[in-house]
Amino acid sequence: MPVVVVESPAKAKTINKYLGPDYTVLASYGHVRDLPAKDGSVDTNHAFEMSWEVAADSRKHLKAIADALKTDNALILATDPDREGEAISWHLEEALRDRKALKKDTPVSRVVFNAITERAVTEAMKAPRGIDMELVHAYLARRALDYLVGFNLSPVLWRKLPGAKSAGRVQSVCLRLIVEREMEIEAFRAQEYWTVKARLATPRGQEFEARLTVLGGRKLDKFDIATETAAELAVQAVRSRDLFVTSVEAKPANRNPSAPFMTSTLQQEASRKFGFGARQTMQAAQRLYEAGLITYMRTDGIDMAPEAVMAARDAIRDRFGADYLPDSPRMYKNKAKNAQEAHECIRPTDMRRDAGQLKLTDADQRKLYDLIWKRTLASQMAAARLERTTVDIASRDGQVALRATGQVVLFDGFIKVYQEGRDDAPLDGDRGAEDGDDARLPQIMQGETAEKRDITPEQHFTQPPPRYTEATLVKRMEELGIGRPSTYASIVTTIQDRGYVSKDKGRLIPEDKGRLVTAFLVNYFRKYVGYEFTAELEEELDDITNGTRDWQEVLGRFWRDFAAALAETTELRITEVLEKINEVLEPHLFPPTEDGSDPRACPVCGEGRLSMRTARSGGAFIGCSNYPECRYTRPFGPPGMDEGDAIGPDGKLLGVDADDEIRLFNGRFGPYVQRGHATEDAPKPPRASLPKGWAPDDIDLAKAVTLLSLPREIGPHPEDGELVEAGIGRYGPYVKHGKLYANLPEVDEVFTIGMNRAVEVLAQKAAGRGGRGRAAPAAALKDFGPHPEKGGAIQVLDGRYGPYVKWEKVNATLPKGTDPASVTLEMALDLIAAKAGKKGSAKAGSKAGSKAGSKARAKTSPKAGAKPAAKRAAKPSAGKKTA
Repeated sequence: MPVVVVESPAKAKTINKYLGPDYTVLASYGHVRDLPAKDGSVDTNHAFEMSWEVAADSRKHLKAIADALKTDNALILATDPDREGEAISWHLEEALRDRKALKKDTPVSRVVFNAITERAVTEAMKAPRGIDMELVHAYLARRALDYLVGFNLSPVLWRKLPGAKSAGRVQSVCLRLIVEREMEIEAFRAQEYWTVKARLATPRGQEFEARLTVLGGRKLDKFDIATETAAELAVQAVRSRDLFVTSVEAKPANRNPSAPFMTSTLQQEASRKFGFGARQTMQAAQRLYEAGLITYMRTDGIDMAPEAVMAARDAIRDRFGADYLPDSPRMYKNKAKNAQEAHECIRPTDMRRDAGQLKLTDADQRKLYDLIWKRTLASQMAAARLERTTVDIASRDGQVALRATGQVVLFDGFIKVYQEGRDDAPLDGDRGAEDGDDARLPQIMQGETAEKRDITPEQHFTQPPPRYTEATLVKRMEELGIGRPSTYASIVTTIQDRGYVSKDKGRLIPEDKGRLVTAFLVNYFRKYVGYEFTAELEEELDDITNGTRDWQEVLGRFWRDFAAALAETTELRITEVLEKINEVLEPHLFPPTEDGSDPRACPVCGEGRLSMRTARSGGAFIGCSNYPECRYTRPFGPPGMDEGDAIGPDGKLLGVDADDEIRLFNGRFGPYVQRGHATEDAPKPPRASLPKGWAPDDIDLAKAVTLLSLPREIGPHPEDGELVEAGIGRYGPYVKHGKLYANLPEVDEVFTIGMNRAVEVLAQKAAGRGGRGRAAPAAALKDFGPHPEKGGAIQVLDGRYGPYVKWEKVNATLPKGTDPASVTLEMALDLIAAKAGKKGSAKAGSKAGSKAGSKARAKTSPKAGAKPAAKRAAKPSAGKKTA
């Protein structure tokens, strides 16, 4: 009976259902081996030989597969149909051979399927092949590159740039995109401009809206009306003239549907429509794939299998009619740079089933499936037919002209099912020709007059480029040819987990650490965070996949230059690095002043020079070189930011309370407030960490003093007079009575909780701890009196895990769905007897186990166990070989 290995237990369960009892289907739980996080895992002196190690949590999964192979006669590797899937299959075979779990005559085959459906799986089983070593070599090259960059570059960052955590081959390039976009935003200077809008009416009294396009006989450009005065003059020019319709032009237009989803477009659309992050999208897609509902979700292909196209067309005809079906199937080709199109698009495996028919319980999966189903069907539907109307209105003398635009949907076509979202809506005054007013215009005839109902000037300001969302960042990476479908989610997640980037209302904002890391890498490793270099390297890695390049040759050329760049940084000092970053960021941090004075001169002492500094926490700020005589600081960034927000080496002064300065600091473990200063007598002044959810920007003197006053005395307990307190501890907000602690749901309750509420919370905690404490016993739901044979009260009580029957020390849970009021004495006695019988068996088993354990310990005494132990020690450790 062949052993089939896939990555996940969910996938194994689905496939096992299709293959039946003739196969043993097991899960590897992802990769079973990886490079150890230590020097020398990739040997650059010996053709990039790699030392692999079986992960601790993978050993039991590998053992299960090895045990199954003892009785089964074949191994079928059915991991995902991409580079990572091929690598997992290769690792599995290599690791099993290292364990000698595969015999010389054990047949090993590889099967791939793009969807986990019965047809796809059974067809794949009929077409086995060997491991594709070109895909494996592409994986080895990428894994070695990521290791060499991360393992060698990260220590340079740790030593030269305090607070930096790590660098990566693609993640650092991705971070650079975000940082450079933020610098564009900060350098942006808004420009004012005005437009003039008119509300006009036809001779039949129907109103419509038009915009001024010609003034003084000249076509207006965007910034031609620059001031309010100019706008008022333009309004008067329109008001003082009679207007008539010079032309009415109606043009037919078609709108075609978007292509089916690939990985990047699915992430983008899920972000736009649902606010999903890249990781959230891929996790939901993974579950749908493993359940056999969609095709493989890591792909840069947008074509569909012919049978899927026909199934989509059949579904469209059945649901919407023949009018919504184009004469011939639509064909799509990927325009993204470096697209491999190795797989199909992401589509439902059964076009007939919509989200409602599947009855998915998980909300994320339901939304995502609905999105995929609609996009797939829409991609094969007829185009939407529109009529775009342009109406020009002018004065008799030609000095002013206005334009009205409208759009009418003549046939909705694919729009009936789906419309693609937009990353950023057009700004006022920035509408393109095809972004005209979607409203339908009234009937307007050429030559007729246009009555002026209202003329309004509107002020606008140019807007900076928007910050990236996860969706627009993935789109930009795809355009540049950086990263691949399988890596987008992990890259975007990693830079956030490292603290280099934060997310606010869906937008990605670089933190100080991220800016500094980018400035360092751009200055000392510019080539390796270059967009073009990274894209070209991706092309070379794709060439390895295609078999047109040698993977070790690509690695050798990269390592030769990269090692030289690393060597150049060995003698760098931290002060030298910081000064260099100051120079790089000078236009951003210290832009020219309006009066021509030195932008780096300290505004307080006038003698020191401003420069960027780093704090122990890794944050950055601008400080005076005359420190500690001058303690001037301001936030990292250009001048003009709120300087009260700066948290320098001496913290941010919030105010004075009882003659003590109260300051806010950024510490190693997060922000905290402190009363006074450290002295010889008091080396650790009173401190309090900010609770979870409290932003440093929101902390003022009152909040800080309140935090520092904790724990707060509520008063003496009404039963014993012992003090009850509220505070914030390691595990969050709490109330305390003696040695009993009870958690509070909200931080704010620490400052408001009264004695009645505190006693209630403490009593609940005491009851939950088995009655230890002072809680009153729970009232019985039903009381049957004493046991008819053995005495002792029998009651039905409501417990932590539901209602149960209690007699002496026996607690028997009621069967699920049983109403406590319906329990009879006979039923209670049966439950008690059954529970008591189980307890008796457990005790007997415990005694038997104890005796067996004693015998076992006697057999494995040092003297008796020496020889077997020696044999075990001589056995090679699995996973330590070099692959």
